[in-house]
Amino acid sequence: MEITSTDLGLAARVQQLTKTFGAGAGVVRALDAVSIGIRRGEFTAIMGPSGSGKSTLMHIMAGLDAPTSGRAWIGDTDITELSDLELTILRRRRVGFVFQAFNLVPTLDAIGNILLPFDLDGRRPSALERARIDGLVETLGLGGRLNHRPHQLSGGQQQRVAIARALATAPDLVFADEPTGNLDSRSGREVLSLLAAASRDHGQSIAMVTHDPVAASHADRVVFLGDGRIVADKPRQSAEEISAYMLASELGAAASATAASATAAAVAS
Repeated sequence: MEITSTDLGLAARVQQLTKTFGAGAGVVRALDAVSIGIRRGEFTAIMGPSGSGKSTLMHIMAGLDAPTSGRAWIGDTDITELSDLELTILRRRRVGFVFQAFNLVPTLDAIGNILLPFDLDGRRPSALERARIDGLVETLGLGGRLNHRPHQLSGGQQQRVAIARALATAPDLVFADEPTGNLDSRSGREVLSLLAAASRDHGQSIAMVTHDPVAASHADRVVFLGDGRIVADKPRQSAEEISAYMLASELGAAASATAASATAAAVAS
């Protein structure tokens, strides 16, 4: 009998996930046989240097990209087997997204952006969902801004609208891609606290891609990628611990590269 994501207590998982770009001598292996699960009700940070594969991993887990090989599930649904239309419907109903660039619709006011997932699904929120949205609006301090369009809101307020939109349908999983990248430090801390509270108080499963140790320190779990592979999987870490690990990894990689170059030079001579 196959073990399911539900049996494992996972909101999403991937198994032996590989993603390559290009062909022949120019092929780039962005992910190399990665297997990992995002636990239900947990806030997971995915970290790594540029080119480590962290954004590619998130995009495949969210059904925004397809793997070269391997499988991915959201809940117990194998999303690698779905058509484009089925993927679109699944993302709309079961996944929330928070992006660095906010991605709000400029012609809609704040409440229009928050309700957008329901409009795209061709329905109105139920009474229970409306109560949830009202609670989100209150928690996020957006009550006086609902009729403002994005250009009338600060960056922090726009990101709060994006968070409300992501959580409005009570999705199984929320993906956050560098959600504080365009915010000042105060707004960034507020956004991270809101994501942590969504996980802690409402059981949301959150996967956040970030390069920022301070952002990652808000998470329950920190996963580190390097060269397309998972190189560490740690429980909650302080920003200092994360920075120290990343520095040590970079120094180790630099030392390995230097040794490889020296070996190559010796062979050549």
